[in-house]
Amino acid sequence: MSDRTVISDARLVLRKDLRIERASKVVISQVVPFAIMTLVLFGFGISPDARVVLGEGASRSVQAQVAPGLIFIAILLSALLALSRSFGVESADGTLDGLRLAGLDPAGIFLGKAGAVLVQLLSVGVVVTSGAFLFFSVQVDWTIARAVLLVTTLGAATAGIAAAGTIYSALAAGLRVRDTLVPLLVVPVLAPVLLGAGQAADAALFGATVDGWPWVGALAVFALLYGWVGIISFDSLLEDA
Repeated sequence: MSDRTVISDARLVLRKDLRIERASKVVISQVVPFAIMTLVLFGFGISPDARVVLGEGASRSVQAQVAPGLIFIAILLSALLALSRSFGVESADGTLDGLRLAGLDPAGIFLGKAGAVLVQLLSVGVVVTSGAFLFFSVQVDWTIARAVLLVTTLGAATAGIAAAGTIYSALAAGLRVRDTLVPLLVVPVLAPVLLGAGQAADAALFGATVDGWPWVGALAVFALLYGWVGIISFDSLLEDA
């Protein structure tokens, strides 16, 4: 099919998934509260009185110091719920078979489903990031460069999570053990995303922004790589689903 058809198919699947979410409100009622709860519980494991000495008499709470990593841990764990929901609906209702019979390009199906997960994770990421600033009293000397780096990090990291997660969720979609298998497949693969996103976010909030951009570049490469893999392999994955 032509690229135009792939794009139109992707838009169709994207709109379908977002309409399902708008009707069910699973992200708002389940995924976002889970993300906030995860953030708070991790924060409880760190003493609010513990501080990191920065030099020249300055210090920062340990909770604030580790906030960049906690943000993306919460997003990653929340992604497991969103991914499970994305393909759980398809498998339960036989929608995947309907999409194939409708003649939709598999690449378009992949892009649409990954795009819907991306939109959901971005909304979760905004809430989690705001929650981390509120709960852990993160103080940042904001500049345009810091804001751009943080937003770009969030976008690149969630794109990688959505692309890789969609592939492995499709791989496990036809299995009865899907709900327990997806975390085992996805979490190890996304460990580099967690590392890179944490380092880039730390540079955006507390360090030199120039140190964060190489990590953002690595996140972008990861997202593009899995996006390409999904585009070329989703046809075979759908046949096995």
